[in-house]
Amino acid sequence: MAPRPNWKGFLRLSLVSCPIALYPATSESEKISFNQINKATGNRIKYLKVDAETGDEVPSEDIVKGYKVDTDTYVQVTQEEIDAVLPESSRAIEIDTFVPREEIDDLYLVRPYYIVPDGKIGQDAYAVIRDTIKAMDKVALARIVLTNREHVIALETRGKGLMGTLLRYPYEVRDAAAYFDEIKDVKLTKDMLDLARHIVDTKTGHFEPEGFVDHTENAMIELINRKKAGMPLPPARSDDRGNVIDLMEALRRSLGKSAGKDDTAAAAPRPAEAPAAKAGKGKKPRKRIAGQTEMLLPIEGKGAGRKAAKAAPAAAEKKPARTAARNRKAG
Repeated sequence: MAPRPNWKGFLRLSLVSCPIALYPATSESEKISFNQINKATGNRIKYLKVDAETGDEVPSEDIVKGYKVDTDTYVQVTQEEIDAVLPESSRAIEIDTFVPREEIDDLYLVRPYYIVPDGKIGQDAYAVIRDTIKAMDKVALARIVLTNREHVIALETRGKGLMGTLLRYPYEVRDAAAYFDEIKDVKLTKDMLDLARHIVDTKTGHFEPEGFVDHTENAMIELINRKKAGMPLPPARSDDRGNVIDLMEALRRSLGKSAGKDDTAAAAPRPAEAPAAKAGKGKKPRKRIAGQTEMLLPIEGKGAGRKAAKAAPAAAEKKPARTAARNRKAG
């Protein structure tokens, strides 16, 4: 199923415009996530919106936004009032200027989006804007309103389309001087620098994100596999990094470790083999992501979870969480 766009509107360059849709360029929906449950009952914890003073639950239609101006004083603002003061360009991306990409500090980059034509109408205008940006070898700075906020967005070409990256405002970027000014100037010896450079040389490669391994994600999958199968959990690892005080000795040890290190970073840790429980009828298998360990035991459905719990030894919980498939929230 194709993802839903986060936003629909128009892309405008002066009098040239075309209908477009914005899609998040990244996603964390495939990551393992957990719900909070009642340990005693196995039921999921539910959060209610309640009045801080009376404790009564408040229906959604009675909830408005409030800006705190004093200890117990808030200025109430409704969504209608917010909509009335938003910029008129709330349904359009207005290109204001073009700048060299290298002039945009990475600290200002927030989140990337794919910008695609919305339907067949306007694809010619989309192509004109895209090819103009590409021919000029610049980034187009524009304005867009998302979630009741106007943002600056940087547009650049990517393949056959456009990518837009939200930018921070200057007041959102902290001054590095407040953090780095107290770092002392240290004079390093030539031997130290030579050793450090040699270590870097042994680790130099190319940027290949397909080789990245999310060890935390794989560890969570292994943990879930073991818990569902009633298998013993691995013992806690101790910190064996040692306490090397001598800098030259640390560099020498690092060099030896780099030279003799096996290339195991690209291989994900495999969970212990366990008999797979029967998946529910008609349910699709969990989608595999490059670099992600396979979930050996299905975690979809109430039935599967309860059957696996009954078959597990006494080491498993009496009543597991209802499901773990519901735990996959969109990132």
